[in-house]
Amino acid sequence: MFKGLKPITYAGREVWPLVEGGKGVSATNHASSGAWAAAGGIGTVSAVNADSYDPEGRIVPQVYRGMTRRERHEELIQYAIDGAVAQVQRAHDMAGGNGAININVLWEMGGAQRVLHGVLERTKGLVAGVTCGAGMPYKLSEISASYGVNYLPIISSARAFSALWKRAYHKASEWLAAVVYEDPWLAGGHNGLSNAEDPREPQDPYPRVKALRDAMRSHGIADDVPIVMAGGVWRLDEWEDWIDNPELGQIVFQFGTRPLLTQESPIPPEWKAKLMTLEEGDVLLHRFSPTGFYSSAVRNPFLRNLEARSERQVAFTKESLGDHHFELDVGLNGKKNYWVTKGDLQHAREWYAAGFTEALKTPDETLVFVDPEEKKQIRIDQAECMGCLSQCAFSSWADNEKNTTGRLADPRSFCIQKTLQDIAHGGPVEENLAFAGHAAYRFRTDPFYSNGFIPTVKQLVDRIRTGA
Repeated sequence: MFKGLKPITYAGREVWPLVEGGKGVSATNHASSGAWAAAGGIGTVSAVNADSYDPEGRIVPQVYRGMTRRERHEELIQYAIDGAVAQVQRAHDMAGGNGAININVLWEMGGAQRVLHGVLERTKGLVAGVTCGAGMPYKLSEISASYGVNYLPIISSARAFSALWKRAYHKASEWLAAVVYEDPWLAGGHNGLSNAEDPREPQDPYPRVKALRDAMRSHGIADDVPIVMAGGVWRLDEWEDWIDNPELGQIVFQFGTRPLLTQESPIPPEWKAKLMTLEEGDVLLHRFSPTGFYSSAVRNPFLRNLEARSERQVAFTKESLGDHHFELDVGLNGKKNYWVTKGDLQHAREWYAAGFTEALKTPDETLVFVDPEEKKQIRIDQAECMGCLSQCAFSSWADNEKNTTGRLADPRSFCIQKTLQDIAHGGPVEENLAFAGHAAYRFRTDPFYSNGFIPTVKQLVDRIRTGA
């Protein structure tokens, strides 16, 4: 029999050690996070391009009117602040004084520090903590502490946390409420795999989390500062040996994928229906994101197209060198002096004959072959960039003085803002990026969801507390 959970004290209140994972661009909003807090847990409002509302309560479309990327970037930051503030206020009202409300910020989103300042300034007393990952958020502790708000960094290794602690976090140690360990092989969305780790070889999270606790202890951090286990958590009876384990100290559990399939979840019905059909292996850990990070999403036609696009790729030189002494004669619209191997020349001619008649350069001295319509859409999306990331491989935008990464825009990637906004607001699931954790296939087999049952958030939290 599952031994059960005990409430913990967080931000001065008693809550269940259950966190709703924050999913950006409107996949988590006030309805889901407010309901999670009302059930006694820690709800998480996404502060990544959240929806705001007009006086009649209708979602305000995020339309960009600026002629330059810098102008559109400024519009984006204002949308982000207004949206997150609206979501926090509504979530706080829904919680009814129960649980707690956190906000989640992607550190590599465009204008992250400005957005965080703007939201915390306008939500004083409403936000219990800030979770933040996707990068090394050194400034997170300083910004959060300046508003008297807890911070919860999201990391994937003890080494990453120690680097953050030594550089910045030790200066605001009293506001460190928890450390989120996000399993880089199992979590949905952007993941923190390092270059030294093999994406094809998942590692057991227990020794990695124990190493994190050991590192925290070495820095003088008490065991009652929780580690939040995130990624791959489905049933708590599968994690029972983590609960009240003296090796690990206080453990809290985060659920990101399961809350997608609730009555309050803001994702559209088509997306919810898709989740119920997934089989094991249908979520792909890939590196197509313009952030440069690995990320996990449903392997739908959108993702398969990106896979196929990268497979139609040849390396080239600008002069005849070594094996590259065959001049490319397709896809270049008359341009010359692109030299490839004999095998790649044959591949390129085959792709051209199949309709992929346009060759686009990548930053890695390769060419990818696409059809004319795809090339047109890639160029439109790149031109309409609004600087939603601190730096973007797809458009070459960077949030710096020159607003450029200095690298060629990469046609193997995609506009992440466009696709996430579209799927969250009713766009076709098969034609957009659908983030999900690798345990999402369990919706199909878990008896809790039999006959198409979709629980309320309270029903889900109550179910999780039983261990199931």
